[in-house]
Amino acid sequence: MAALTWSVPVSQGYGRRMRFLVWDQSNAKLIGLIALADPVFNLAVRDKHIGWSAGDRRKRLANVLDAYVLGALPPYNMLLGGKLVAALVATQEIRKAFSRKYSGVRGVISGDVKPAALVMVTTSSALGRSSVYNRLRLGRYRLFKSVGYTSGWGHFHISDRLFATMRDYLNAHGHPYADNHHYGDGPNWKLRAVRECLRLLGLNPDLLHHGIAREVFVCELAKNARSFLAGQSKHPRYDGLPTVAEVAAAARSRWIEPRAARRPECWAWHREQLAALLNVPGQVPREEPNVYQTSG
Repeated sequence: MAALTWSVPVSQGYGRRMRFLVWDQSNAKLIGLIALADPVFNLAVRDKHIGWSAGDRRKRLANVLDAYVLGALPPYNMLLGGKLVAALVATQEIRKAFSRKYSGVRGVISGDVKPAALVMVTTSSALGRSSVYNRLRLGRYRLFKSVGYTSGWGHFHISDRLFATMRDYLNAHGHPYADNHHYGDGPNWKLRAVRECLRLLGLNPDLLHHGIAREVFVCELAKNARSFLAGQSKHPRYDGLPTVAEVAAAARSRWIEPRAARRPECWAWHREQLAALLNVPGQVPREEPNVYQTSG
């Protein structure tokens, strides 16, 4: 339900998935969401940043996750809560949760049991340049940094309803891409399915080029994340990785308290205003200041 307030529709992710709710202990209210899943196989700016060869990527992509949901809900988004939630990705609790869940697990595609070591998390802006992750610093803690932009290809402008119709069309033509979405069937199934549907319709596949370059960010949990992913280091080094409590305390003094003093309108937020974000028919929000969504 919280994800329905995002300005861009949220997918369910695929492959390995880890989802977290970030709570305010002082009042038991939901601050924001973190959802991590397997990253896309081909991402040029990420691979260049790491220095990956095709073989290295195939061997060690399992040590990377992508934050496909990352942001804060109102009124916490008015208090730079999105930065707090993003900073929590680089904590010991996230690393240990990954290790507990995937230690000893055999990969569906490779069939191998790989080390359950999360060393890097990627994410991207929703539309163009990100105001949440840019200049994201929190004392000595390692947070997200920009590594470049995507080339503007994708399918987020293809609605679920339209894609369902495209799948029906592919199925009517006996095309295997109509149902070629099982894990291990290859990357970017939806992209390939849309492209094949456009081809069968005699339309230009370049319709998948929406032209919106998304800024790509990486968060390195291990100090030697890039050398480990490139095969130059045998073991990741997590020394200095903070706890959730340490990040929360630093974020409160660095972002939340100063913003609360400058933006007193956050105290006027009412839960009934969620209806406006969810587009609930017949609900009229109170006359309060504008709400700015700070999703990734």
